[in-house]
Amino acid sequence: MTIHPQSPKPNRSRRLRTMGWSLLLIVASAMILPTASYLIPADPAYAQVSKDENQRANFWRAVRDGNEGYSSVVGPETGVFINNGGQNWRQMRNGPVATYGGWAILGSLGLIVIFFLLRGRINVDANRSGLTVPRWQTWERFMHWYTAIGFVMLTITGLSMLFGRVVLIPVLGAKGFAAWATLSINVHNFVGPFFSLGVFAMLLFWIRNNIPNNTDISWFARGGGIIGKAHPSAGKANGGEKVWYWIVIFIGLIAVCGSGYALIGWLAQIGIGDTSRAFMQDMHLVHAIAALIWIVVFFGHAYIGTIGTEGALEGMTTGRVSVEWAKQHHDQWYEEVKDQAAHAAESSQPDSGADASTT
Repeated sequence: MTIHPQSPKPNRSRRLRTMGWSLLLIVASAMILPTASYLIPADPAYAQVSKDENQRANFWRAVRDGNEGYSSVVGPETGVFINNGGQNWRQMRNGPVATYGGWAILGSLGLIVIFFLLRGRINVDANRSGLTVPRWQTWERFMHWYTAIGFVMLTITGLSMLFGRVVLIPVLGAKGFAAWATLSINVHNFVGPFFSLGVFAMLLFWIRNNIPNNTDISWFARGGGIIGKAHPSAGKANGGEKVWYWIVIFIGLIAVCGSGYALIGWLAQIGIGDTSRAFMQDMHLVHAIAALIWIVVFFGHAYIGTIGTEGALEGMTTGRVSVEWAKQHHDQWYEEVKDQAAHAAESSQPDSGADASTT
């Protein structure tokens, strides 16, 4: 007797039907089961809520309000799930501060170039006789250049951190910028406190020659010798130098250095402010905005004290200036020191007691 194998077709057909009904049941369940929640009585606490309100949006809105909950982590603001101030700080830093600050820097440099092309260098009118008078003592020049070098280092590292993602990553690449950013923030935090000592020294030793007076009003009214051809009278420091000095004190020492001390936690240690994220975010914005203003004004100060005015830099490099320069730019001060005039060949001897002021 021959036994024929059973045909597999009925089993395959049965399996296909089973799979089809299973898929249909899964799809139907996925569509029907979620609607079953409407059959459950609503919590009375939500009975008054309007049907068109988005509960998840309300929940995240409440979270971003900074409401505190419970956390086993110990520390300031650990009970806050999401600090909305961080997003506001980021938008402010990367938005108005970086945008307007960047344009202010580029604009100030552009204006200086245009002014130099139109006005040219402010030269000393009289021919030099070779006579010089002492203007800055050695310790004053050291204080000036000590602070100036620190300012340049802080400017480079600070601007690198503020604009690095936009300006430096395309040049250095992500890894290169990460290495430079790490170096920048360490240098910035290390140099900052030492730099502030130089600024504080300027406050102490140069304040007596930077008190505003009526001569400064006349100096500004006549263009300060920068606009036009007039040479208005001035003492050891003219009106423009006094403005720069007080910018250094109020914006530099108080706003920039003060907020810097807050950011590294020093102010909190003496009971001023705290180390909360909100306070640090506010101090960072103060630090960045004040520093940008300081940098913009510094460009003008550096221009006038170097290529913009003939003979101005000599005072901070050799300690002495020509008699002709002193008469033209600081005639009142020259009358006080003219008896100390000496030939250039004799100017190499140690500085005598020059009064203290600003460049």
